[in-house]
Amino acid sequence: MDILETIVANKRREVARQKEAVPLDFLLDSGAQRLIAPVCSMKRSLEASPSGIIAEFKRRSPSKGWLYPAAKVEDVVPAYEKGGASACSILTDSDFFGGSFGDLRRARSLVKLPLLRKDFIIDEYQLYQARVLGADAVLLIAASLTGKECKNFAAIAHQLDMEVLLEVHKEEELQCLNEHVDMLGVNNRNLGTFNTDINNSFRMIELMKVEAGVRNDAPLFVSESGISDANVIKQLRDAGFRGFLVGETFMKTKSPGEMLAAFIGKIEGNKTE
Repeated sequence: MDILETIVANKRREVARQKEAVPLDFLLDSGAQRLIAPVCSMKRSLEASPSGIIAEFKRRSPSKGWLYPAAKVEDVVPAYEKGGASACSILTDSDFFGGSFGDLRRARSLVKLPLLRKDFIIDEYQLYQARVLGADAVLLIAASLTGKECKNFAAIAHQLDMEVLLEVHKEEELQCLNEHVDMLGVNNRNLGTFNTDINNSFRMIELMKVEAGVRNDAPLFVSESGISDANVIKQLRDAGFRGFLVGETFMKTKSPGEMLAAFIGKIEGNKTE
């Protein structure tokens, strides 16, 4: 069993326990105010941004172990907003990434940035959870879902006024693209082995353009993981990407917000050269 299979198997058990402890009707009743709260478009924020950085809050990684075990949302996420992030990705998986529902809830109370709930979505229950917790967008991972599930989950997310970032890693996963997808991301990290190769974005971009070309409202392209060089951001932008999810580069430092600000400064400096 590879890492993704291990995580998904654990997630199925975890969600089953959550549904038993907090049935959907109770979740919706208790989160009624959040369900009607306005959302912020992550896609539009990335389109309008000169850097397109989606700064990620995570304490650990299955491949790298603990990055910043004592990291607090109240210290990091507002600093990301101040540092110029276009959106923020919040890990809510506890067992493998050290996240929590509380992290997303606190982030929502502290910033106006678009917030992406990053987790392994395998049940529509998690979409309602995400909206109640304050997410503006959700991640769907093609490698862990069928095409039918991707379309169904994306449609439900839209019914809840959330946007959808569909993540692919290889060509055959592009079949999961559907009309409800707002952003199409390519993960440079193989979720089976957790090895990272930034060249995967450059390999995938033309295939993504072809697949998205049949749609009137084409998704915005996002490159995810393994990005640590501002020069690479320029190359990815030239290739057609407009969003760039960066986590470990910032979270392995003691001042993620300051690292982000410096990183964006280099990107903007590169644009004027």
